[in-house]
Amino acid sequence: MSVKVITSAQAAALIESGTTLCSQGMGGNDVAEELLLELEKRFLATGSPRHLSWIHSSGQGDHGDRGLNHMAHEGLLDWIIGGHFGPADKIQQLIVDNKIQAYNLPQGVISHMFRDMAANRPTITRIGLETFVDPRLEGGRLNAVTQDQIVELMELDGMEYLRYHHVKKPDYAFLRGTYADEQGNISLEEEPCYLESLQAAQAVKNNGGTVFVQVKKVVPYGSLDMRKVRIPGTLVDYVVPVADIRNHMMTFDEQFNPAYCGNCRAVIPPARGAMALDAKKIISRRAAMELVPHAVINLGIGVPEGVGKVAEEEGLRSELTLSIESGPIGGVPVSGIGFGSSLNPDCILFQSTQFDTYDGGGLDVAYLGLAEADRFGNVNVSKFGPRVAGAGGFINITQATKNVIFCGTMTAGGLKVEVRDGALRILQEGRVKKLVSDVQQITFSGRFANRTGQHVLFITERAVFRLTEAGLVLTEIAPGMDLQKDVLDQMEFVPEIAADLKTMDARIFREERMGLTWETMGRGL
Repeated sequence: MSVKVITSAQAAALIESGTTLCSQGMGGNDVAEELLLELEKRFLATGSPRHLSWIHSSGQGDHGDRGLNHMAHEGLLDWIIGGHFGPADKIQQLIVDNKIQAYNLPQGVISHMFRDMAANRPTITRIGLETFVDPRLEGGRLNAVTQDQIVELMELDGMEYLRYHHVKKPDYAFLRGTYADEQGNISLEEEPCYLESLQAAQAVKNNGGTVFVQVKKVVPYGSLDMRKVRIPGTLVDYVVPVADIRNHMMTFDEQFNPAYCGNCRAVIPPARGAMALDAKKIISRRAAMELVPHAVINLGIGVPEGVGKVAEEEGLRSELTLSIESGPIGGVPVSGIGFGSSLNPDCILFQSTQFDTYDGGGLDVAYLGLAEADRFGNVNVSKFGPRVAGAGGFINITQATKNVIFCGTMTAGGLKVEVRDGALRILQEGRVKKLVSDVQQITFSGRFANRTGQHVLFITERAVFRLTEAGLVLTEIAPGMDLQKDVLDQMEFVPEIAADLKTMDARIFREERMGLTWETMGRGL
C-alpha cells in the first residue's frame, strides 16, 4: 500500500483543536520547519487550530522565528512539556507571562517517555531526584498557572524513584527524515542526529494518532538502502516533501554538511595557534588535568568546550571520545545553534539509547557550565530571574556520571583578567557573583551527589572547590590572588578552606604548552 503524499499546508489543515502534538529537533538540527511554519500560517489566517498541547525533549529554534517559536501564539498553544526552551525565546515569554501551562523535565526522561508511551509502560527513574523536578520542590512546574502535579515520588526496594506520569499522549507527530519511499519507509541518512524520531512515531501510532514526516523527496520503493531506514512505513501516515529546501536545512547554520552524517570524513586542519591565555583557557587547562586516557566524556556548551581544545594543544585528544546527548559518539561536537551535531562522528545513536548509556553511568567524565552554584554544592543552569531556559540533558548527565566537573568564571558581567609573570590579575571584577548562598533553582543537587558518591569539582579561573558533605571546600587558589579580596569577598558565603590549601599548577599560567602526560593526569579521579 502506497503512503499518502501531501503538502505541508495540507498536513497543517488536518490538525484538530484541543489535541496534543510532539515534534523533534535540537536547536537548529532535524527540525521539521516547514510543517511548523504552515501550522502557524493556518492559525494566523483562520484562528484554528486552538488550545493545542505540545511535547518535545530538546529545544527547537534559533532565538528568532524558527522552530517552536512558530507555536508561540496565545490561543494556539495552551500547554507544553519540554526538556529545553533556550532557543525558543517566544515560548519562554508565554511561560513567563503565564499565558500557557508549562513543565520542564529532564531531556532524557522525556526521550524515554516517548519510548515508554509506545510500550504502554510507566516512566520510572532516579533521574531528577532532589532537583527542581522532584515533587518535593517544584515538580518541574514553570509558572503560577501550572498547577497539576505530573511527577510522583515513590519507593522501590528501599530506594527513592520518580514516576513521570504520561498525562497527555501525542495525537500527532511532526517528524523529519531525509528520503521516503513509496511505502513510507523513512531514511535519516543525511540527518546529523536521530533524536527519538522512531520512538515518537511508535508512541503516536500506538496511541491511535497520526504521524507526519517531512522529507527532501519521495523515491521509488526498493531504492532506499534498508540499513539507512530508521522509521518503517508501518509507522508513517503522511509523507510531506518539502516545498522550499531552505525549510529543510541540516542545521539552521548550514544547508548540508556531509561530514555530520558520515557521507564523507572532513579533514580537520590543526588549530591555528594556541588559545589565548584568558579566563576560559585557565579554567579549561585546570579542568583538563582531570582527564583520564580512553575516557568517554561529554562537554557542555561554553567554557567546557575549551577542555577539548586544551587536550588537542597538549596532544591528548586522540585518547578521548566525545559524545553528545542527541546521539553522536566520537568526532568533534558542533558549537552554536548547530549543537547536537558532530563533525566526523564514529556513529549516531537514537537519543533515547544514548541516554540509556548516560543514565547507567556510561560517561567517564562530564564537564558542564558553572552558571550559579551555592554553599551546598547545588548548581542552577535552568532558570535566571524570569528566564526559563530549561535543564536540557544537564540533569541526566550530572546525576549519573561518577566524575562531574563544573567550569566557569567566579563572577560574570564585565570580568576582565590578565596573566602576567605567571600570576593572575583581576583588571575588572564582574558585576554578578556566581557563587551564591542559595541558587534560584536546583538543576544539580549537591546533597544527592554526596549520597551517591560522586566526585565533583568546581573550577574557576581563580579558585578550585571540591564538593564534600560540608558543602564546597576551597582546595586551590591561583597565583597572584588575594584569598580575602579576590576569592572570599566575591562569594555570598564563606566556604570551608582546606587545611592544605594549594596554589594552582604554575604551568596553567604560562603561555607555552603545559606538557601534560597521562601519567600526571586524572589525579582527582
